[in-house]
Amino acid sequence: MADFDIGFDIPAVIGMPVAQIQTPALIIDLDAFERNVARMKTAAETMGVRLRAHAKTHKSADIALYQMDHGGAVGICCQKVSEAEALVRGGVNDVLVANEITHPAKIDRLARLAQRARISVCVDDAGVVPFLDEAAARHGVRLDVLVEIDCGGRRCGTLLGKPAVELAALVAASPNLVFAGIQAYHGNAQHIYDPAERRAAIDAVLDMVRETKAALASVGIACPMVTGAGTGTYNLEGTSGLYDEIQPGSYIFMDADYARVGASDGKDTVGGFEHALFILTSVMSKPASGRAVCDAGLKSHSVDSGLPLVFGFEGVRYLGASDEHGNLADLEDRLKINDMLRLVPGHCDPTCNLHDWFVGIRNGHVEALWPVTARGKIF
Repeated sequence: MADFDIGFDIPAVIGMPVAQIQTPALIIDLDAFERNVARMKTAAETMGVRLRAHAKTHKSADIALYQMDHGGAVGICCQKVSEAEALVRGGVNDVLVANEITHPAKIDRLARLAQRARISVCVDDAGVVPFLDEAAARHGVRLDVLVEIDCGGRRCGTLLGKPAVELAALVAASPNLVFAGIQAYHGNAQHIYDPAERRAAIDAVLDMVRETKAALASVGIACPMVTGAGTGTYNLEGTSGLYDEIQPGSYIFMDADYARVGASDGKDTVGGFEHALFILTSVMSKPASGRAVCDAGLKSHSVDSGLPLVFGFEGVRYLGASDEHGNLADLEDRLKINDMLRLVPGHCDPTCNLHDWFVGIRNGHVEALWPVTARGKIF
C-alpha cells in the first residue's frame, strides 16, 4: 500500500484509499454526482428552459465550471457579492446574484466585477436603482437587473401590480442598466412535503408571474426573462410555459430533507436524483452497549433541517450532536473504534460552508480535491 503523506490543511490526497481520509470530511460520490448533473441537463433540455445552477449549494468554482461545461448550465447563481467575486476569480464568467444588493460599497464591487464577467442582480426597491446605475457608469459597464417579486416566500421581493411595473420602468429608463426580466422564486415551497400542497404553492406563483407579465405588457415593457425555481419544484416551473430559466442547486448533492420531500412523491429523492454528498465520519468512542460516538458534530454539518441520515449502514441512527461529537444509536453493537460511516447532511448548503475541501471519491479511492472556493463569503 502506498504511503500517503497528508498535509496540514487537507483531509486527503489524490489516489488515497477512502479508508485513509482524515475525518470528518466532506466527500462526493463522483459517479452519483455526475449522474445527477446529467439528469438535470436532460430535464432542462426536455422542458425547453435554460438551466442556471445555484452555487449557494456548493460554493465551488470547480463544481460550477463542471456544471457549465458538462451539465448544460448557461451560468451560475449565487447570493452575495463576495461569493460572486470568488467564483469569477475561479473562472466562472456568468453570475446572477439572485438577491438584493443595497449597500453602496457592495454595489460598487458588483459593478467593478462586471468588467470581468457577465453580472446580473435583483432589485426590489426603487431607492437602490440610482446607486446601481451610478456604479455601472463609474466602472464603464451595463448591469442586467431583474425585478424580484414576492411570490409567497415572504422574504425579499416587491409587490405585484403597480409597484413591480414602476420598478421595472425605472430600471429600463436607467442608461447603464438593462431590465433583464423577473426573478420569481418561492424558497419555502421547495420543502413542502405534500405534493398537492407543493403544486398549489407553485400554481399561485405562476398566477403572480402571469399577472406581472401582463401588467408590464400593458404599459409597453417587454419582459425578456422569468427565472427562478429550485430543486423541489423545478419541474413545475419548467413545464409551465412561463419560465425561461430555472435555478436548482441541491440536485447535485441531495440532502436528508430533500429525501423526505422525494419520499412524499413515492421516490427516494426528488426527481430521481441520488445522494452524492456525505460527511465521512469515524467512530471515536464506544462507551456502552447500544451506543457509539462519532467525530462529526455541529461544526461538521448543519442540523437546521433535521439530523443527518446514516447511509448504507442498517441499524445505526444519528441521535444528536454537540460541537465535536455525534451520538449514535447502535442497538446491535455493530460499530467499533475507527469504523467509518457516511452521513447524509440534513441541509447541504450550510454544511458545505463549514468545510474547506470537497473530497471526490470513485471506486474506493480519492480522485479529486476541490476547494470550497467561496467558503465564508457571506458579505
